[in-house]
Amino acid sequence: MGGARVFLVGAGPGDPGLLTVRGRELLESAEVVVYDLLADPGLLDLAPPSARRINAGKRAGRAVRTQDQTNALLVRLGRRHTRVVRLKGGDPFVFGRGGEEALALEAAAIPFEIVPGVSSGVAAPAYAGIPVTHRGLAQAVVFATGRGSDGRPPKPAQLKALAALDATLVFFMAIGTFREVAKALIRAGKPAATPAAAVYGGTRPGQKTLRGTLGGLAEAMAAAETGDAPGLVLVGPVAGLSGRLAWFERRPLFGRRYLVTRAREQAGPLSRALRAAGAEVVELPLARIEALPLDASMRRAFAGLARTGWVVFTSANGVDHFFARLAEAGLDTRALAGCAVAAIGPATAAALGAHGVRADLVPKAADSDGLWKELKPELARLGRRRGLLLARAQEGRDVLVAGAKRLGVRVTDLAVYRNVPAPARTRAALAAEIEAGRLDGVVFTSASGVSRLVGLFTDSRWRRVSPKVRALCLGPVTREAALAAGLEVGLTAASPDTASFVGELTAVDGHGSPEERA
Repeated sequence: MGGARVFLVGAGPGDPGLLTVRGRELLESAEVVVYDLLADPGLLDLAPPSARRINAGKRAGRAVRTQDQTNALLVRLGRRHTRVVRLKGGDPFVFGRGGEEALALEAAAIPFEIVPGVSSGVAAPAYAGIPVTHRGLAQAVVFATGRGSDGRPPKPAQLKALAALDATLVFFMAIGTFREVAKALIRAGKPAATPAAAVYGGTRPGQKTLRGTLGGLAEAMAAAETGDAPGLVLVGPVAGLSGRLAWFERRPLFGRRYLVTRAREQAGPLSRALRAAGAEVVELPLARIEALPLDASMRRAFAGLARTGWVVFTSANGVDHFFARLAEAGLDTRALAGCAVAAIGPATAAALGAHGVRADLVPKAADSDGLWKELKPELARLGRRRGLLLARAQEGRDVLVAGAKRLGVRVTDLAVYRNVPAPARTRAALAAEIEAGRLDGVVFTSASGVSRLVGLFTDSRWRRVSPKVRALCLGPVTREAALAAGLEVGLTAASPDTASFVGELTAVDGHGSPEERA
């Protein structure tokens, strides 16, 4: 068939961490992504900014385009492009209609590749604490659909055959038809007391599990408030293990929803740590980081390192961009020989360590004021012959610069990157999230982040929405900015370290299992 042009990629059941390595590779080099609604929206960020993104979603009878239209679209795109990714929820070949799309491509002689994904039929039960097979309880598992192409339940003969099996029954697309399915299974001889469970939004932060019996689960499903979350239903003895093996919904921040406004280049570790603790994370950066090019001022600063007493870094980004420009200038860490090095906090010190440099000073209070307090006596001993070089963002605070100049120290204020405001669509989405009032907190990592958020609103509009913002602040300077903006401060983290921050947040917002919260 030759080199593939269209790739049918399984996105997994919802948790973006379950995307396969091959799926990620293809997304990162895609020219076009045709995606389902069931695929996590964050996965689209893996595609290059230049990639075209096309919605082909279907859910509960609502469709952007019919399946035939999607098939034709893939053929059209496959003739024009060499890297088309069809991103499908779950696995393309497990109730994903991937076979139909592959056949359409084959008929049009468009080369394709199938990239399996983690099926929700296995993953959602696992996240609900249900092993679909278990020695002594279930030696087999059957995946079945709860409705046919006409939207009605399977035929009685089909359900009678399923009822006779000594297997775990996993029904896809059965949320609206399970009452009829359950009645048919019971009429066919399946005991009404057979354990059963419904898993909504499996593997996603809003996952909800209903536990019961074949005879009673439909009533519980009818009374549950689950919105339009996708779901599946399991019938069999293994469903009874959920109460003992459930782990996902018992994580300490499960059910909490936080907005992270940090630049995407920095947000990764924090977002991953929050998700690992069970929280839903909305990433809408207020700014993106842009490297400043090597220019004459940078070359002069590098040439002056031999006369510099202290080199000070106020962020991990500053470290990375400093060394990137240093390399462009044909230099390496040997240029810092004879210089003492300060880092504003542990994350910045770790970034220095990655470049082979050990920080001589890391203040106990990881902010500009704490750094200045500990750096001041060191600078006082420098004298006028050795200067200070401050590598940082273009928009940094002036605490260190002003203090050093008062001591008579020569200061080289070197901007190695800048923060560029997020695109208008991101700012609009961020404002909409704030106004919706569905957040348990907004994470602010700097005072500038607070001011950027306030700047999205007019004064009158801000007065209306600010009561909906609970600020989670890294450091006292950020806290003061949040208070000045009229925000409730729910947490002021003692350390900017990600693990420490999430630990402190868990102590404030954490909870036990759903049963313990009830």
